[in-house]
Amino acid sequence: MKKILMPFVMVIVLALIPYLAVHYAGLTYLFGVIVPYTAAAVLVLGVLWRLFNWMRRPVPFCIPTTCGQEKSFAWIKHNPIENPTNSWQAGIRVLTEVLFFRSLFRNTKAEWHKDANLAYGSHKWLWLGGLVFHWSLLIIVLRHARFFFVMVPGFVDILDYADGFFDIILPTFYVTDALALAAVTFLFVRRLRDAKMRILSLPTDYFPLFLIGAIVVVGVLMRYVVRLNIMPVKDQMLRLVNFSFDAPGEIGTLFYVHIFLVSVLAIYFPFSKLMHAGAIFLSPTRNLANNSRIKRHINPWNKDIKFKTYSEYEDDYRDKMKKANLPLEKQ
Repeated sequence: MKKILMPFVMVIVLALIPYLAVHYAGLTYLFGVIVPYTAAAVLVLGVLWRLFNWMRRPVPFCIPTTCGQEKSFAWIKHNPIENPTNSWQAGIRVLTEVLFFRSLFRNTKAEWHKDANLAYGSHKWLWLGGLVFHWSLLIIVLRHARFFFVMVPGFVDILDYADGFFDIILPTFYVTDALALAAVTFLFVRRLRDAKMRILSLPTDYFPLFLIGAIVVVGVLMRYVVRLNIMPVKDQMLRLVNFSFDAPGEIGTLFYVHIFLVSVLAIYFPFSKLMHAGAIFLSPTRNLANNSRIKRHINPWNKDIKFKTYSEYEDDYRDKMKKANLPLEKQ
């Protein structure tokens, strides 16, 4: 229970810090300018460092995970996605993994039944929950692009219309807001219900869920409950993207809570498990083509080996070979 309460309390404390600092001490410049710039710098530099650190590691062996027919004879049907033989096929495989979680879709769960039989079953709920979680967050982030451009891009208007197609309340109800909260709740409850997951889960598994959930909740409160004026918010976002250090205008306190939690997530991102978002593109088990029968893969860590010809070998061991009555090419 401690590993659940500790990250939960930590997120609450993080949310209270900007609320109290802005509401009672008026530290709007700190949380509206300095903290976002610092978080953006840490995010960019941290991600670049992690990616560079991964990219400089040699991958000497052909180790892609495959579950389809390898390319061989012309009359044997080849599976180009599950068992790619070139970079284009491997790239398509990575994209389908990133966009649709193909490997998670094939995931199965194993359980011991009371009769001591091991049974395997479908685990599609985890795939669906993960897919909804990531796609909802992506659409929410893309919708927020309206705050960083003077003229709203066309794709943002399309997403805004599609996301708010219900149009049942004012302001418009966005489906992804509800889906993101539902997906976070599902992923959290899943770790609580499954005994194995409770044992394996660490505080670092719960903290991102609570932090992302808090960001979404504060955003929902600003939109549907407090009704924050978005024009000062857009003005401040435009100042930030234009590298202006002017003090922010009159904005509600919840905005500073929201942007501070987003900044914490940005700082936490490069040094956490969330970096799997970038690691998936550099994973040799996914991005390599299975061409070990076509191309020779040489380990760059192997030292150069000096090979001896048979005549050199015979010269070194001639006396011993004579004593053992072994045939010699040169007498």
